[in-house]
Amino acid sequence: MKNNLVRLAKLPVPVRLGCLIFVLLALWLPLATPIYLLVGDANLVSILTMVLLYVEFIFLLKLWGKHVYQQPQILQHYGLDITRHNRVDLLRGLAIGLTNIWILFGIEGLLGWLVWQQPKVFLLKIILEGLVVGLGVGFAEELLFRGWLLDELQRDYSQRVALWTDAIVFAALHFIKPLEAIIQTLPQFPALVVLGLTQVWAKRWRRGRLGLPIGLHGGLVGGFYIINVGGLVQYTSVVPDWVTGVYQNPLMGVMGLCLMSISALWMRGQLQRSHL
Repeated sequence: MKNNLVRLAKLPVPVRLGCLIFVLLALWLPLATPIYLLVGDANLVSILTMVLLYVEFIFLLKLWGKHVYQQPQILQHYGLDITRHNRVDLLRGLAIGLTNIWILFGIEGLLGWLVWQQPKVFLLKIILEGLVVGLGVGFAEELLFRGWLLDELQRDYSQRVALWTDAIVFAALHFIKPLEAIIQTLPQFPALVVLGLTQVWAKRWRRGRLGLPIGLHGGLVGGFYIINVGGLVQYTSVVPDWVTGVYQNPLMGVMGLCLMSISALWMRGQLQRSHL
């Protein structure tokens, strides 16, 4: 059995990915099915099943590293540790992400495309919720995409191929939803690809650490959560939705895509300067 697991490391990356996903689902479905059948609250079902899925995923990653690659500290190899450098990177990324969101909405406000409003709920509560949600999403998606997936891709492919494959898969997997919802949200695909590129460059700039990508991702998600859930802006319809964001989603508008592109170019520039 042990020899078979070691040989698994020499198989092509699609096979390796498929094996881990198959085992993950085989462990998750028997536990998730009763939750779907017995819990009536759809939001609670989603939270419980996703938390369960991710706990199992992290558990499997540890076994994967130990038995397939003989790397007992696989999470640290992916860039997930609690060193001072990673903590500082996390805070830096969080600040960059939040700043980018406020710059985007600030510019649109100055141009008269939206007006700022008094918060409809207790703002401090929404800020705390936004940070928790943002960092939770950032941790989960970055460990998955810039940790495990990117590492697997880089074992088989060049840095450039791994970069683009990781970014495209990251964007594509956000569309695992009903066809109608896919069609409605398809305009955000380019911005998600650019975000995926940005996150890979961020990790490579910080010498493989995940702190900056997690913080940046968390800042973007958390910043939008605060503005959206807090009801802080009202669009004026001076320009079409495709400029500011279809369905009020910044990633589905030209402005959001421009912001993400500028961030991506800046991050790539930082990476290139670090190699000089």
